[in-house]
Amino acid sequence: MLPGVFLAKKKSGEVYYRTGITKYGKHISLGSFSTEEEAHEAYLEAGRIYEDDSIDTLNLKSHLKYLSFEKGIVLLNHRDYKTYFKTPIYLRQGYFSYFLEGVGELKFDNDDLFYYSSHRILIHDGHLYVNDYGMQYGILARFGIKNFAVAGKDYTFANGDSLDFRYSNVVVVNKYHGVTYSEAKEVPYHEAHIHINGEYIIGRYSTDCEAAVAYNKAVDAAVDAGIEKNFIQNYVLEYTPKEYADVYTEIQLPEKYLSYLNKHGKLR
Repeated sequence: MLPGVFLAKKKSGEVYYRTGITKYGKHISLGSFSTEEEAHEAYLEAGRIYEDDSIDTLNLKSHLKYLSFEKGIVLLNHRDYKTYFKTPIYLRQGYFSYFLEGVGELKFDNDDLFYYSSHRILIHDGHLYVNDYGMQYGILARFGIKNFAVAGKDYTFANGDSLDFRYSNVVVVNKYHGVTYSEAKEVPYHEAHIHINGEYIIGRYSTDCEAAVAYNKAVDAAVDAGIEKNFIQNYVLEYTPKEYADVYTEIQLPEKYLSYLNKHGKLR
């Protein structure tokens, strides 16, 4: 066998070739290949990454032919910081980068390093997510951003970089369903609205918490009227149960909305 290459067999008896490299006391698998020569070239490619300090995250792709870009990032980080991560993480000063093929360089605070070193980021239909305990979770969920949130409306990126997921850069504008932040004559407000065969404005409130409760009350009224729709309820953690009940009681639903429910609801 050529240096760094190991013969292996599938259950079917088919032969393939594996390769890996050992550096700083850590053996890193480089993958499987159909020929011995390809496995050997991958081994040599990995060796050059460790030996040539001029190879960095900016020019890495031009030095790769047999190894994946993500594997190359793993090797670069191990070379520069003597720290191995199984995911394509490269440590920075005060944060880290996660390189995702076809997407680019994602930036995260070091607080998230443990999580993303053990959870691989995937992409489907433009959405970034991880598999965790058999479930798919969008990476924005760590900021309290719901799946239905709209970029530019419900959340924004302070520096304009939509790949920068550092906490100081992700600005949550609307964290509750049925609530929209806006301004009138430079006065901010939170508008509660519900969609049932059209958009109904429930009211404008000084806080998003109050608007979230107003939306919940509108949902309860629709359910009580027999409107068949899979409504999403808000969990308002800012209030104690008593405070929630007080706010809920004080909120008055608009007559236009109540008239619609009375006319179109099934339980009249």
